[in-house]
Order: sequence, then C-alpha cells, then structure tokens
Amino acid sequence: MNKRLYLLVFAFMLLVLGACNNSSDTGATQDANAQDGETYSFKLAHITPPSHMWHKGAEKFKEELDQRSDGRMQLEIYPSSQLGTEADMVEQIVGGSIDFGLITAAYMSSREEAFAAWFTPYAFEDLEAANDARDSDVAKKILGTLDQQGLVGFDYLFAGQRVMLFKDKEVKSTEDMNGLKLRVTPSPPMQDFYTSTGAGTEGLPLPEVYSAVQTGVIDGMDMDLDAAITNKYYEVVDHGAVTNHMVWPAIAMVNKSTFEGMSEADQQIVRESIKAAAEYTAMTRAEQEEEFKEELQDNGMNIYELDSSVFSKQIDMFDEKYGAKDPLIQEFIDTFR
Repeated sequence: MNKRLYLLVFAFMLLVLGACNNSSDTGATQDANAQDGETYSFKLAHITPPSHMWHKGAEKFKEELDQRSDGRMQLEIYPSSQLGTEADMVEQIVGGSIDFGLITAAYMSSREEAFAAWFTPYAFEDLEAANDARDSDVAKKILGTLDQQGLVGFDYLFAGQRVMLFKDKEVKSTEDMNGLKLRVTPSPPMQDFYTSTGAGTEGLPLPEVYSAVQTGVIDGMDMDLDAAITNKYYEVVDHGAVTNHMVWPAIAMVNKSTFEGMSEADQQIVRESIKAAAEYTAMTRAEQEEEFKEELQDNGMNIYELDSSVFSKQIDMFDEKYGAKDPLIQEFIDTFR
C-alpha cells in the first residue's frame, strides 16, 4: 500500500510539473506573438514639397510598410521642412521625437565627411548607374558611419542629377562662369567644385532662391530638373545646362534605439519597405528625364547639354583633394571613376 501510494504521489507531481512547463511555454509563445503583432505609429520628415520625387518616395515607403505589416506599421509624413531645417530634423531623429528622415547627403557630409563621396563629379554615366551603386560595399560602409551618431542608415533615395541654371547667360565653358554668383547647397564638396570654376557661391535657403534670382542677388543655381519645375524656376532663369555633374541622394535613416527595439521580423519589414521605395524613386525619376527637359523648354527655357570635358580640371582637383580627406571617399573614387 505504501509503495502504491508513493507511486501515485510521484505520478501526480509529474503531471503538475508538466502543466507548469506547458503553461510557461504557452506564455512564452504568447509573448512572442504579442511582440510580432506590435503596432507602430512612425513619423518621417524631409525638406522637399509634396510634388518632389523624395516625397513620392516617402509615400511609397508608407504604402510598403502598411502592406507588408498588415496594417501594423503606420507612417505620418512631414514634407517641406515643416519640422525645421535638416540640422533640426537630424537632432530630432537622434532624440527620438522623429523616427525616420530623408536627409540630403549634402547636409550629412557636414556631419560625416564620407558622404562627400557622393558628390564626386561625373562618377556615374546616368541615374541608373548611380542607383546600382547603392548596393556597393563602399556605399554600405558610408551608411555604417551613422551608427556612432545614434542613427541607422538604410539606403539612398535619388532625385535627379545636378544641372546648372543661369538667369541671363548661356554658359558653355568654365571661363563663362567666372565671377557669377550661384546658389549652391552649403556643402563643402559642392562649393569647392563651383569655386574651382571661378564662380562665387551663396548658400541661400531653398525658399529664398526664386526671389534671389528674380532680383539679381544671384546669377543662377546648382539644381535638379525636378526642383526647377516644382519651384517654377523657369519663370526667372533663361538657360539650363544639363551637365548631370553630380548625383543627389537623400539618406534614409532611423533612430537607432527605435530600430533596435523592434523584432527581427519587423526590422526586416522596414528594410524591405525602404529598399522598395528607393528602387521606385530612382527608376521613376530616370524615366522622367526627357519629359522634364521638354517641360522646361515648353516654358521658355533654353535647355542644352554641357559635356564633362568642360570640367576636366575640376574633376582632377576634386579627386586629389577629397580622396585624401577620407579613405572611404578614395575607395568610392577608385570604385566608380
């Protein structure tokens, strides 16, 4: 009897322990499921108006997040510098009050010199070639420099390549640029390129550019065809030299703590969504090149091509100066030159 009672008690204890383990396993599974099912309300900021390609890229990102997460990830977009300058936006992303940003490589080069590599003159034949460069080792290394700033760099979203717009003068050589005052984004590699032609640069905020050309404060600008149309610069400039001398990427980034706090599955959704947006942006913009040229011509502008040979001296000067500044810039030049 004692032996039988002992066996019954032992069996009962096994049943209790098994139930506890099952309960623990079930709880862990429920916790994992809860994590996988987490909902997010993200914020993204950038500088361009809703008609610009970067905003359309942000909308594509929003759409992809929604679809890939089955509605768990929602994105609110703040275009047109609604949340401040790019410096303000980056600080807000680092601080966590904004989750995502599309920030120009021009501004980021002032925080991390390696981003100046993207302004290597005539590194790419066309926008498709620049888009292919997104997946290169050196491009990924440059994004990796953001880790030390409390940011995760995801990808590059391209708008059009840079062209030159002139108010009154049809520029055909660097000698024609001598003494002209041009609005150039206040990024050292871009400013150095123009000053090496003999032009002066003004780092005016984008909203002031139209009136500055109109009133003669500046003689023209470094711009892309997208912005020439969306900001109606064709109303105040007569000549457009399609040089395509530099590409113009925005850096897609996120607050590092926010991203690292997500499950691996949700991190993958974010990465795949921004990659889809980057592909959409570059390919859509590349298809619009001829359309934009025709639209500017229809609005009275003289649109003409200016070959890279005009700027051979400036190309050599850039490579020598900036290759020595950072090993990643030199690697970029060596990879794509």
